[in-house]
Amino acid sequence: MTGVNPGIVGQAVGLFAITNVDDLVILALFFAQGAGHRNAALRVFLGQYLGFAAILAVSVAAALGATLLPESLIPYLGLLPLVLGLKAAWEAWRDHGDPEEARTGPGGPKALEVAAVTLANGGDNLGVYVPVFATSGLGGMSVYAVVFLVLVAVWCLAGRFFATRPLVAKALSRWGHILLPLVLIGIGLLILIEGGAFGL
Repeated sequence: MTGVNPGIVGQAVGLFAITNVDDLVILALFFAQGAGHRNAALRVFLGQYLGFAAILAVSVAAALGATLLPESLIPYLGLLPLVLGLKAAWEAWRDHGDPEEARTGPGGPKALEVAAVTLANGGDNLGVYVPVFATSGLGGMSVYAVVFLVLVAVWCLAGRFFATRPLVAKALSRWGHILLPLVLIGIGLLILIEGGAFGL
């Protein structure tokens, strides 16, 4: 990034870290769910990139004056993790007689499920990204986008790192099938309630 102001790179790193710190927990849970399944880690990476690319696209479009996602619909993104959390809870209950299946799930997480959770969980980021992008100009917006996309990979690697630490891996292996649905349902309800969806 020749000629790029280092200050804006630092601001982009800080903004990404502050708005996505909760994603580390979710990523660790997804990586733990995929442990032992072929290509599961790749699907988590792909899903995270798809979901974040959608957040980025909506933010850039809104900063340029286009509205791809009406503000009134953002709270309803909470339905995505809520439904996925209920599905994961059902699968954990259904497979409670087979501890191995309950821990890892059939085939691990799917890319589109990870993308849906990433998009829904990042819906509130739009309120932060849009004004920052709008005041950064095209050059600044490009820097933010590139830095954010690089940091998505860093976040994925960090989530995988946490999920593979012996102590954390043991805990997630034992409790991950319970934690993942609880976290997803909690995120979904929080998004719905904070956004005032359905008059909540």
